[in-house]
This record gives sequence, structure tokens and C-alpha cells, in this order.
Amino acid sequence: MTDSRVEKFAKILVEHSARIVPGDRVLIEATTAAEPLVRELYRQILEKGGHPHPMIGFPGMVPFVQDDLYMTYANDTQLDFIPTFYKIAYDQFESRIRIHSATNTRGTSSLDPRKSQRRSKAISAITASQMRRGAEGVFKWVTTLYPTDGYAQDAGMSLKEYEDFVFTAVHANEEDPIAYWNSTAAGQQKAIDFLAGRDIVTLRGPNVDLSLSIKGRKFMNSTGMFNMPDGEIYTGPVEDSVNGWVRFTYPAIYGGVAVEGAELTFNRGRVERATAEKNQDYLIKMLESDDGSRYLGEFAIGTNFDINKFTGNILFDEKIGGTFHMALGAGYPETGSHNKSAIHWDMICDLRTDSEIHVDGELFYKNGQFVFGK
Repeated sequence: MTDSRVEKFAKILVEHSARIVPGDRVLIEATTAAEPLVRELYRQILEKGGHPHPMIGFPGMVPFVQDDLYMTYANDTQLDFIPTFYKIAYDQFESRIRIHSATNTRGTSSLDPRKSQRRSKAISAITASQMRRGAEGVFKWVTTLYPTDGYAQDAGMSLKEYEDFVFTAVHANEEDPIAYWNSTAAGQQKAIDFLAGRDIVTLRGPNVDLSLSIKGRKFMNSTGMFNMPDGEIYTGPVEDSVNGWVRFTYPAIYGGVAVEGAELTFNRGRVERATAEKNQDYLIKMLESDDGSRYLGEFAIGTNFDINKFTGNILFDEKIGGTFHMALGAGYPETGSHNKSAIHWDMICDLRTDSEIHVDGELFYKNGQFVFGK
């Protein structure tokens, strides 16, 4: 019997996130570990008049993402190869739903970072198409996760506990989850309206002393259209405006590698110094990916207080209420960002203790809460 929460989860993705209408061609990316959700999506997309195209692999065998087998055995020519069917779908389809569903999240942790870097460059053309067509409103993409033993272990939970955590975070346990996600937009929009037309953002706290400009940039109200779960406001800072330092309070995970205690110092937008307590060499190597990898493509504030602990998965962790995150590399064109890169690496910093954000000198955020206008 299908868990009723899985049915609601699929409904959120089909009706709220991907907004499927008759005729939509929908790529479904997943592993066999997500079978219950894939089946529900398949059924509900058909009921909406869409055309579901499942691209299902075994765990560790999904070559578009950096999976275990591909990244271990692929030679340079294969690492440079752009996956044919993914490229067609991202260039032509109306929608894609990606379901992260790994059962071994550490399969690439000992990988040579040069292989990860090379693979990122190869698939950057697909990512660029996703971002461009998404900004144009002709490609409705959403990324989510189905609970597996691997993710549960990373989070320090049993599978049952982790399932409850995931379904709570996406609000599949609500009577009307779509109404919930619609209601979050109003509160976040107030913060976005306050930020409109502003310039200098300063962040101060035990782990950050940073300034950046948002002049001419647009904040996006993120409530489940591209990620599920969601809960953030984000923009692309002016590329050469970032100055100061930040010490990220949670591990920064990319390509299955956890960089712990990462600290970055910026000068005129560029990372001039980077250190880490663990996997510093990997951090430095990824910063050398291309011209845009040392610049920020995103600045964001997490607003989902139902995600109340770090789990080692960026899809959830970047939304933790009371945190901010920044992404090195590619920015989202719809925010006004011009930064291009093969990487987009989110890193998270807690702001819930002795921390403030000022905007043009006015207090905007204090100890994890919006306080503007009070």
C-alpha cells in the first residue's frame, strides 16, 4: 500500500512545483530506490495530460550526476561526454523532476577532484540550458529527494525517523500541502519588498564579517518551484562587490566530498584566501575550476524552521531557518547574476547567535529572524 504522504508528495511536485499541464513532456530522473514516488509521479502526470519520460538507473548508476561507477571507471573521453538523452530533454522538454535517491552517499568521497572538476565542465552545458530556459519560463524544473538508508545514516537517523523528517520538511503531512506552500510566499515577499532597490548588505557575527552589493539585483521568493523542500530568499550579488570573510559552520559538501571548517576571504568579489580543517586540497582544486568559480553566484537566507538540524544534504541544509548560504560559481540569470562557472557550490553559515544583517545601514535580520520594520 502506498504511503499517503508519498501521494501528497507527488501531488506537490506535479501540481505546485512543476505545474504540469496537458502536453508537457516531463523527464523523471531517479534511481530504483525511489520507485514508490516515481510510480505516483508517473500516474499523476498522466492524469494531468502530460507525457512522463522516466530516466531511471540503479543506485550508483546515474551518469548525469556524479555517480559511483561512472566517476570511478570513466576515462577522460567519457568524463567529457555530454549525456545524449539528458541533453535532448533539457533543450526541448517542458519539465524535469529530479529525485535524489542514492543509497551510498560516500561512493565518490575518495575520488580525484580533477575527475569531478572535469565532469562538472562536461555537464555545464546542460546546467546552463536548465538555468536559461528556466529563467525564460519555458522549462519547469524541480529537484527533490526520496528518503533512503544512505541519507538517513548521514543524518544520524533511522530510516523511519528520516522519512518523517523529509515528509515534514516538504509538508506532505499537511491536509492541503499546496495551500501551505502558497501561504509561505506572502511572508517571504515582505522581506523581498524591503530589499528592492537597496544596495549594501553587511553581515556581522562570530562567523562572518562580510559586505556585498545587491544593487540592480532581484531577490527570488523560493517556495517550492525549483527545490522541494524549500524556504529561502536568494539573489546573485554584484560579482565584484564582495569583501570580508566567512567561516562556514557546517561541512560544505560537493561531489560527495565534505570540506569541514571552510573559511573564505573575499577581495573585490574574488576568493583570495581559502582554508579548511578537512579536505582543503579539494576546496582549492574546485576553486580553480574556471574563471567564475572564485566568485559568488548566489547569496541566500534560509527560512524553513521545520528543517531544524544539519543532515549532510544541501537540498535540506541550505533551507535551515536562521542560516544564510552562499554559492561559489554559477549564478541564476533571473536574479541578474552574470557569473558563469561549471560549479555551483552552496556553503552554509548559522546566524542564530549574536549575528545581524544590515541593509544600507538599517537592521534587517537579527539572530535568525527578520526584524525590519519593527
